Parts: sequence; structure tokens; C-alpha cells
Amino acid sequence: MSANNSLISQLGRGEHPAQLQHVHHIPARKAVPEAWPGWVHPDLVQSYSLLGVHTPWRHQITGANLAHDGHHVVIATGTASGKSLAYQLPAVDAVHRAELRLAQNPGRLDDDGAVALYLSPTKALAADQLAALASLHLPTLRAATYDGDTAPGDRRWIRDHANFILCNPDMLHFGVLPNHTWWAKFFRRLKYVIIDEAHSYRGVFGSHVAVLMRRLRRICAHYGSEPVFIGASATSSDPAVSFSRLIGSVAATVTEDSSPHGATTVAFWEPELTDFKGENGAPSRRTAIAETSDLLANLVSARVRTIAFIKSRRGAETIASVTRRLLEDVDPSLPARVAAYRSGYLPEERRALERSLRSGELLGVSSTSALELGIDISGLDAVLVAGWPGTRASFFQQIGRAGRAGQDALAAFIASDDPLDTYLVHHPEAIFGVPVEATVFDPSNPYVLGPHLCAAAAELPLNHEDLALFPENTLTLLTQLVSQGYLRRRPSGWFWTHPQSAAAMVNLRSDGGGPINIIDADTGALLGTMDSPQSHYQAHQGAVYVHQGEPYVVVELNETDHCAIVRRGNPDYYTTARDVTQIAVLESTRHELWGPVEMHFGEVQVTTQVVSFQRKAFISNEVLGEEPLELGARDLFTKAVWFTMDNQTLLSGGLVEPQFPGALHAAEHAAIGLLPLVASSDRWDVGGVSTAIHADTGQPTIFVYDGHPGGAGFAERGFAMARVWLSATRDAISACECDTGCPSCVQSPKCGNKNNPLDKAGALTLLTILLNHAS
Repeated sequence: MSANNSLISQLGRGEHPAQLQHVHHIPARKAVPEAWPGWVHPDLVQSYSLLGVHTPWRHQITGANLAHDGHHVVIATGTASGKSLAYQLPAVDAVHRAELRLAQNPGRLDDDGAVALYLSPTKALAADQLAALASLHLPTLRAATYDGDTAPGDRRWIRDHANFILCNPDMLHFGVLPNHTWWAKFFRRLKYVIIDEAHSYRGVFGSHVAVLMRRLRRICAHYGSEPVFIGASATSSDPAVSFSRLIGSVAATVTEDSSPHGATTVAFWEPELTDFKGENGAPSRRTAIAETSDLLANLVSARVRTIAFIKSRRGAETIASVTRRLLEDVDPSLPARVAAYRSGYLPEERRALERSLRSGELLGVSSTSALELGIDISGLDAVLVAGWPGTRASFFQQIGRAGRAGQDALAAFIASDDPLDTYLVHHPEAIFGVPVEATVFDPSNPYVLGPHLCAAAAELPLNHEDLALFPENTLTLLTQLVSQGYLRRRPSGWFWTHPQSAAAMVNLRSDGGGPINIIDADTGALLGTMDSPQSHYQAHQGAVYVHQGEPYVVVELNETDHCAIVRRGNPDYYTTARDVTQIAVLESTRHELWGPVEMHFGEVQVTTQVVSFQRKAFISNEVLGEEPLELGARDLFTKAVWFTMDNQTLLSGGLVEPQFPGALHAAEHAAIGLLPLVASSDRWDVGGVSTAIHADTGQPTIFVYDGHPGGAGFAERGFAMARVWLSATRDAISACECDTGCPSCVQSPKCGNKNNPLDKAGALTLLTILLNHAS
């Protein structure tokens, strides 16, 4: 325990600070080595030996053997477990041997060669893997990155000559598959497709990538190849099932981690309540951003190399900015050694930050999940997780960033004002005592599948033999696409006959509208981009936008030209948008009866309008003002889970009728906050509505819906895990130390009704009624 105390004291609050709720110790793990397989070419063994890899780990060889033998496989082991070697061995070996054969017999057809395709969710990860491949110094290996940053002049050379191409799903969709005839030689020789960080393909993005993989397999078959798919994933529930669903074919799995890792001390940290009374007089905690900034400053001043993770771009920028200000009084040389890292930066900014982090020039970095993935940043000593990252898989990926060089490491989970955070900071067994979540996505989502079918038909006309590749509802969707004029039906199949690009109908990472460009009003410089659905919440007029620690205020949101005009400012606040929501039931596709309580899952229409925004103080969350907004309403056709109950059931359970609205509203807020416990979502992936009498059900009803067209699988997971989900929701409300409700239990940061009415005690009674009937 003394070692734990020593690590905890590095946070700068002594060995037993009041904020420390629990300490969990993850013991060090010993290595289990395995000999190189006989099929690996001696040149590869020598290359790895020169890099210091003399003996691989058992899980690396198990995965490599499965892939070499022709089996699709996913290696689902912990952070820094060397998954890259497991997929590099079979892929690089095949490429190397093919190039040697061609060199020995120049008369052989070039199509006899072998190539590999590597796919990653981020450009930074692909750049890191390119450097790793280059370090092998194999003259036969011509690895190259093919993404949106690739110079046009380099693209043809890569198509014609590269034998290990590093790409991302976006470029595969927009740049490669629609132009597959240019890539004919590559597809004929394709032996391996590597999908790195496969667990990150979840929700709507995962649904898109799952259909994209089926399109890729179809094009490969057209050119006569049948590549082996190799996945690298963080630990997850049923990784073989998830990866098989992702690629549309059965895959084996490797889950036993045989790599060494230093011991990790995990602190569970809850910011203290402040004297400030927030909305509706509720007590307010110090924000996770303020608390994490303090802790990061303490660690950096002690020269402890630290990364702080937070979900939002704005949070990453704010932590870096506040930390630098705190360090100015400690050592004038330290502020320059702290930076923010997030998506939306320009490529040259990202690469410079990655180099500084690896070299140790940066002592502290605050990042979104962009640095959660497998980028090599070994040498870190501590990790701060500001707010629950959404899934256990992400949490373990993040805390695994430290200790990669074999040293003992410190990690701290800093709870934010959120019901799930409140629950977890007091229930560490809910993180360490249960399996990680399943990766949730739905390739049959018609809003995802339909546009992809158009893109597939544009690549090659679809025929009946192709239907087996795609989800079961494909024929129904094809019929609809024909009736809507998108496709034409002919005896030989379905054809795309329009002059415009079918690929343009699909946006893999957002829900339509295209990206919003963030433009500096004074210089005209492009600062970054933002998905269109986010713009009403984060780029409305008056919103605060932060870029590399510099605050800007949005002057204008121009949705027609897809841009937000911003101007440098120095606001001492941040902004949050408020919306109002209505929901209509379209169809209940599944339901369960819990006595007088009914639980449904089905199709809904959600109409949402952002109506105002608040300015809030950084440290205390005090509301400094609120202004109305005039933005258009948006309709969302999606999936939801909903609970209905009659008045008599609630009255018999101990509620009185005036309590109904507040109890339903508070239970809805808390349930949204706790859904990530059973589904791989976060609070912003889902929404909710509650009402004492809903027009479509005629009863008191609570809805929780997926915030994506067609659904994302989260509400469906809530339906399947309802008893666990609602039990944890009740426990989280009960554990909160406030009297009448606060952001840590039943208040929501995005409530359009200003968190009114809310009845904390009524929510506990309501959830108890539901669970009593569910047992």
C-alpha cells in the first residue's frame, strides 16, 4: 500500500486527499514468450531483432498463425500488448516473399505478387504504423499512406507500386472503391486486410464501416481475390461476434494477453461540492475540467509525463489552457511543455504534436479520444481520465497509455457531474468486476444500408448473388430505392444510372449536412471543422470555440455555405445549448410485459430545436446568462426504448399525481446518464423525453432514443439489459449526497426545460416500482 500512497501523493494532494474515494491496484503482468513460427521469413526475424524484438509473445504468434492459415481473426488484447506484430507478421511475410519471387523471376506476372491493406479510424494511427513499417528496413516493403492528406501527384505511384497501403474507411469509400478499375492490379493481389482498433467502429460509424467491408469483399471477389481480414481490438465482450459482424464473415479470436505490463494504481477521484448553488438551488461540484487542470499542473510541475483524456474538443483545449496558466507561477519554462490534441486540427499541427509527445518535449497533453488509440507514445507515467469516456474498453485503453515502458504507472478517474460518473466513482467493481461492453452497431440500419447499396451499384451493378453479402433487409431496400428513382431494375440486377457520385450520398462519420468549416473572421484562416449536427449545439452565434488554447466567439453560423465565422476573444465562460424535443411513436416492434408496466422497442420520430444557450463559469458552473437562438427544428427518425405505466400503478407504489412529471423527468435524465453502463454509448449519443400523458401511449411514459437516423443499437441494448440498466440508475440516484437533485444524479446539462420539474425522491420511487414489477 505504501507504493500506492507514493503514487497517489504525486497528484499533489497528499496521500489521502478528501476527493479520493477508492484506490484500485492492477498488478504487473509477466510475459509469456513464444518462438518464431517456421513460416516466418528469416529476413523478418532479423528485422525485428534489430528493433529489439528477439522473442514475440504467445498471443502475437497465435493470431499470426491463424491469419497465415487463412482464418479471419481478431486479436483483442490490452493496450501496448503488441497487436501490430500479430498482423504485421503474416502480411509483411506474404509481401516480402512475393517480391523476392518476382525479383528472382522477372518474367512472372506482376499479378502473382501480394499486397496488404491497412485500415485505421484516424490518420495519426496510420502515420504511426507507417513509421513502424519503415523501421523494419526491408527493401521489398513499399509502404505508403493513402488518405485525404496524400498529395495528388503521389496517388498514382501508390496505386501502381505500393504493396502495403495504409488507408482509412473514408478514403476507401470515397477514393478507392468508386475507382476500383484504377486499382485492379492491387485488388487482384490483395492477401490481407488489417482493421486496426476494430472496437472503435461502433454506433452509426460502425454500421457504416460494416457495410463498407461488405462492399470491399465484393470488389475483391470481382477481381478474384479473397483476402484474410485481421482485426486488432481492445478487450471487448464477444470480440469474435463483433468482428464477424463487422466484416460479414466468421472470425476466430485471440483474447489472452501474454505481454508484460507494469503495475497500475488507479485512483477514483470525486471533486468536492462547492458553496455555489446551481440550477434550481442544487449543490454544485467543482468541475472535472477545473479539477483535472489542477492535477495535470501538479504532475507536470513534478516532471511526471502525463496525458489527460476528456471526451470533448472544448474540454481538451480548456484543460491545456488552464494548466498552462497555473504553471506560469511555478516555472516559466513549463507552460510551453503542455498542449492540447484533438481531431479537427490541420495535419501539420497533429504531426508536430505527436513528435513532441514522443520525444518528451511535451510533459503534459490534454486530448480527446484521438490519442486513445494505438499511437506509440510510450514513456508516459500517468493518465488522468476527466469524466467517464463512455465505455470500459475506452477506459482501459486510456489508462493503458501509461506504464508502456514497463514502469509502474498512475491513473486517476476524475468524476464529472453526471449520474454515471457518480455511480462509478463509488462502485469501482462496476468497472473491474464485470466484462467489458459489447461493441454495438447495426449494419441493417436502412439509413446506413440504403445509400451504401447505391454506392455498391455504382461500383458494379448489384445482382442476386450479391444479396448474401449484405444484411437480410437488402432486397426490401433495393425495391424502395428503385421506387424512389435512385436505382433501376433490370433482369441482370440493379443499376445506378445517375451522373452524380453515389458515394456522395454516404457520410461515414456524421448524420448529413456535410462538415462545417470554422473560419477566423479577421484572417480568413481555416481553424478546423465540425460535423453539421454538432453545429446547432457548438457553433451557434455566441458559442465559445477554442483552438489550441485560444478562445474564439462565433459571430455567425452560415449553414448554407457550411461555415461558422469566429473571432478571437477572451471570454471567462463556456457555453451550452438547450433544446426542446417532441417524440412520436411510429411502430413498436418488440415489447415485454412487466405486469402493469410495458417496455417497448421500436421506431420513433423525434423533433428537436435548439432554442437558447447559457454562458457558464469555468470553475463553478455558475450560469452567467442565457440568450435565445433562432435555429430551425430538425426531424430525426430513429429507434427508442420506452416504458409505459398507468396512473394506478404509480399511485399504488407510493407516488401522488403532482409528483408524476418531476419523477418521470428525473428518472429519464438519470437513465440516459446510466445507459453507457450497458451499451457502448455516451450521454450525447442518446436523448430522452418523458411525459405524464403521452399522446401516442395515453399513459405516463419515459422514452430513451438513439440520437442518429435509423438508430445506432444503443436503445436496443437498453431494451435487452433493462433490469441491469434501471437498477444501476436507481443506485446512482440513491448514492448521490445531494438532497433534491443535482447534475451528479438527475439534472441534465442539455435539458430544454431548465431541469424543471425534477423530483429526486419521486424518481427513486418510480424506478423501484418498475423494478418490483420486472422481477
